[in-house]
Amino acid sequence: MQKNYDVGIAGSLTVAFLIIAVVFLMRSFYKRFMGIDRSDDNTEQ
Repeated sequence: MQKNYDVGIAGSLTVAFLIIAVVFLMRSFYKRFMGIDRSDDNTEQ
């Protein structure tokens, strides 16, 4: 019951773009979270 799907170049580029976009967003949110975290630590001292 294995079906082979031919996604073509458009599908491959779409998947690559989505993966890059997700990685960029995760990195952006992580940097923002760590920046907020660091600013809270500095105000406590």
